[in-house]
Amino acid sequence: MARERLEVADIFRAHGPAWRRARAGHVSLGQLKVMSAIETCRTAALGGHVAACDKCGHRHVAYNSCRNRHCPKCQGAVARDWLAARQAELLPVEYYHVVFTLPAPAADIAYQNKAVVYAILFKAAAETLTTIAADPKHLGARIGLTAVLHTWGSALTHHPHLHCVVPGGGLSSDGERWVSCRPGFFLAVRVLSRLFRRLFLEKLAAAHEQLQFFGALRHLADRQTFTDHLAPWRKAEWVVYAKRPFAGPEAVLAYLSRYTHRVAIANSRLVACNDDTVTFKWKDYRAKGRERYKTMSLAAHEFIRRFLIHVLPHGFHRIRHYGLFANGYRAENIARARRLLALPTPDTANSGTDEDAEPQALAYPCPGCGGPMVIVETFERGAQPRAPPERS
Repeated sequence: MARERLEVADIFRAHGPAWRRARAGHVSLGQLKVMSAIETCRTAALGGHVAACDKCGHRHVAYNSCRNRHCPKCQGAVARDWLAARQAELLPVEYYHVVFTLPAPAADIAYQNKAVVYAILFKAAAETLTTIAADPKHLGARIGLTAVLHTWGSALTHHPHLHCVVPGGGLSSDGERWVSCRPGFFLAVRVLSRLFRRLFLEKLAAAHEQLQFFGALRHLADRQTFTDHLAPWRKAEWVVYAKRPFAGPEAVLAYLSRYTHRVAIANSRLVACNDDTVTFKWKDYRAKGRERYKTMSLAAHEFIRRFLIHVLPHGFHRIRHYGLFANGYRAENIARARRLLALPTPDTANSGTDEDAEPQALAYPCPGCGGPMVIVETFERGAQPRAPPERS
């Protein structure tokens, strides 16, 4: 019999109560809510439904998901729905992957001011790309981009960086031509790095009054001290990384499906959990080849702490669109781009789900005979179905 897969929920259930008691008064409400959601996800605590096959009578009980964006089990369906909505927006051009990373000193300030500094990271990166692309010396076009915030490294450390997916071209200033970049080359990384550094530091300095400082950073509450603290950053190298162009629109979707709704660690990376430690797989980017892939063991309480430092502020959007893809004008700009690229307009009249067409029917078939599975019973939170689920 195959061993049941270890989940973050199992770790939270086993070690979460002691962790919360030990840190009472030092855990945010948002972090507590995330722990509770993950612990109860797909359990009877959230209710569920019973599905039955019309042909062979096979019955299956499914418990509801918590739908929390930090839950490793809930992101698959959300990502699929999001990608389906984005598919019609892809253009048949090269797409590029650009990553903006905050240096460690800036990440330390971001750790204590997540909403403010993460928002500055988004604005500075988007403004950098759109400004350099609009310059006739580089591309001379209005571009669009999708940016996704990640706050973690492979070892669950705090490592805020922004993944940007950008088509290799854009609309001319008058909107009458599609301007393509050189094959295999989008924008100069060194130029992007310089402007990103300047814009981020300008915006961070302007936001000083909104920032809070604790512990070793408490002295930065003084504006002059803060200004002096930023001075060396203006001479340091900031990392902006541009990957080779994707193979095509399908590769863009494959990339987005891995990155848009990822959480700090996937359940598939967990190896073991005992009374004291949690062991998981991680990737050491400083090593090469197979030596990159390693395992790490952390004290269970340290694992929980590292996971929860990546809980985002309430209402913070970690996926954002800029330039041609900005929400207010995205449909119009994409239609214009498709017209300039001489592409047919996609038929979206029948896209989406018909809510009136058998809403009880499920997408997956019966595992026994392949027939349709239909919901025959629902039950509320904390309740159980009228009959126990059959063993598979």
